[in-house]
Amino acid sequence: MADMFAPLVAQLKANPKTIVFTEGNDPRILEAASKLLAEGVLKVVMVGNEAECKAAAAAGNFDISAAEIIDPENYAGFDEMVNTMVELRKGKQTAEECTALLKKSNYFGTMLVKMGKADCLLGGATYSTADTIRPALQLVKTKKGAHLVSSCFILDRDCGEEGLKRIAMGDCAVNIDYTDTVDKATGEVKVSAASKLAEVAVETARTAKLFGIEPKVAVLSFSTKGSGKGGTVALSHDATIKAQEMDPELAVDGELQFDAAVAPEVGQLKAPGSKVAGYANTFIFPNINAGNIGYKIAQRLGGFEAYGPILQGLNAPINDLSRGCNAEEVYKMALITAALI
Repeated sequence: MADMFAPLVAQLKANPKTIVFTEGNDPRILEAASKLLAEGVLKVVMVGNEAECKAAAAAGNFDISAAEIIDPENYAGFDEMVNTMVELRKGKQTAEECTALLKKSNYFGTMLVKMGKADCLLGGATYSTADTIRPALQLVKTKKGAHLVSSCFILDRDCGEEGLKRIAMGDCAVNIDYTDTVDKATGEVKVSAASKLAEVAVETARTAKLFGIEPKVAVLSFSTKGSGKGGTVALSHDATIKAQEMDPELAVDGELQFDAAVAPEVGQLKAPGSKVAGYANTFIFPNINAGNIGYKIAQRLGGFEAYGPILQGLNAPINDLSRGCNAEEVYKMALITAALI
């Protein structure tokens, strides 16, 4: 399996996209942006005060002369942006409230994507995941048929003579857990917890394909095929059935313990005949505790490079950075974000 980023660079050079960075004066963003511009990979929009962005770039010796810098304080289309946001919020926020929010770079950058001024967005170097997702949900919104936003990580490890091993894990960053959505008036279950987890499985498999993984999806648990009871066992079992209904062509199985998912001798003993057990490369966790711990174990003890979180289920690619990120991570996440278009 080849390097993940070389084909992304080639793809984007052939069909350049425009990315918004919401923290235009951050040195890590500026370094990554200068590299993207020098390589001719992406068109770049930086949100921030022009003088501050240019001063920070000069201090780091970063060339961002080809970037467009947009300051919410003097943007010519700001009034149109406010009016559009008021319409999108449908009475939930006043024009004054929308004006105040759009002065913030996360809302302003998201609206640039919504209004077609840019194709995708990368933010979060200085603020929380929630502050990236909230404007996206309010303005860009979820794509048709999606009931939630989720995330996945793509993980790579060089296995020497065996080549590169690439896997996907979801959801490790967004959904704390999965509960039924119930109609308050009637008590009817509108969207089941299992359907939500199944949606994460299907979306993570789609993301995995974009990065060269032919997904074999394991819906994980502390139980394999009924060996345990309680906890999230029923959730993982039912989500597997729902995922098969959502995408009949998808290779998915569950509920599976991790050893049954990855070790053929265990998988075929515990789930004989399964096309996934023992060979899984796409792992779906029953809650964020398991997912976040799981990907970090793979990263820190397993020697995997982890790329993400890659957000799924939105109408446009909008991704979140770790506040501890470095410039190289920003650069790579920018490539990943643009490749999702």
